[in-house]
Amino acid sequence: MLQVGSMAPEFELTDQHGEARTLAALLVRGPLVLYFYPADFTPVCTAEACMFRDVHTEIAEAGLSVAGISPQSSASHQKFGGRHKLPFPLLADTDKSVVRAYEANGPFGIGVRRLTYLIAPDRTITDAVRSDLGIGRHRKFVRAAIEARSGS
Repeated sequence: MLQVGSMAPEFELTDQHGEARTLAALLVRGPLVLYFYPADFTPVCTAEACMFRDVHTEIAEAGLSVAGISPQSSASHQKFGGRHKLPFPLLADTDKSVVRAYEANGPFGIGVRRLTYLIAPDRTITDAVRSDLGIGRHRKFVRAAIEARSGS
């Protein structure tokens, strides 16, 4: 996991609609909640994506945006995002180059770790959390980010 205070690596990946997305473009509107997840359509990853969907309005009202990254294709992301009505970009990192750059690779290079970063517009990582098996810590992380930005 990259350390708080370090610079988030720039990237360009394709989203579920086939559009190229860069970190710089995702940061234009303000801080970004960037999460890495192992796979579309798995139970925990689906719960996590739906958690982000369910608080998406609060995330946006707090001046944050969100994007997810996993190694599945844009076509898989399109089906996953469509089925669960996900209102944020899902980015296809099929060669896992961004997964590696963000130190989200699983043990021995197998799989993807469940990581969530909060990235400031200047690309500084301001907070991060890892919890491979569940989403409880990620839910608390997002709630804390929303509250910090909302002044609650």
